[in-house]
Amino acid sequence: MTGAQITGCSTSTPSGEAARESTERPASTTVPGRRILLAYFSRPGENYSYGGRTDLKTGNTEVLARMISGRIDCDVHRIEAVDPYPDDYDKTVARNVREQEAGARPAIADLPSSIERYDTVLLASPIWNVRAPMIMSTFTEKFDFRGKTVLPITTYAMSGLGTTERDYRTSCPGVTIGEGLAVRGEEVRDADADIQAWLRRTRLPLA
Repeated sequence: MTGAQITGCSTSTPSGEAARESTERPASTTVPGRRILLAYFSRPGENYSYGGRTDLKTGNTEVLARMISGRIDCDVHRIEAVDPYPDDYDKTVARNVREQEAGARPAIADLPSSIERYDTVLLASPIWNVRAPMIMSTFTEKFDFRGKTVLPITTYAMSGLGTTERDYRTSCPGVTIGEGLAVRGEEVRDADADIQAWLRRTRLPLA
């Protein structure tokens, strides 16, 4: 398996469309200067919005990931499915229900060869039916997170962080779960204040 390229973060803040249960230990234990990976899964296309639907050229989680990566010193990896999710919202919902019920592990198109050099991993995804898409479990189960700190990041309609803290604690034995960040999908482009406050609390090293 060939490892995917992990890109460094931009130090500029994106704009416009391109810009779119308790923890084990507080994330204030994150030490500035440590190596950080931001790995995210995001889906563009037809999305839920205030009870209706809207078409997104850039998925909400990608917008949020770009906003965060423009402010901290990290590397970035986009998680992409071998079998992409449909643009149609209802078809994606139906597929996600099937994957959750089956405990599926959707294949990832290009995984990093290793995450060994990272001390802290930010895992960003939407929340679908109360939990992260099953492809996030595919990702976490591929690597040894022992001794690392994981910070969940989510975009959501109603469920906040969902079950991400519990799920990542289960799929990443030996990990420390730091303070997560949950942003409502419809509000992600106006999330600057929430992001800045979260970064101050977590003490992630600024770019």
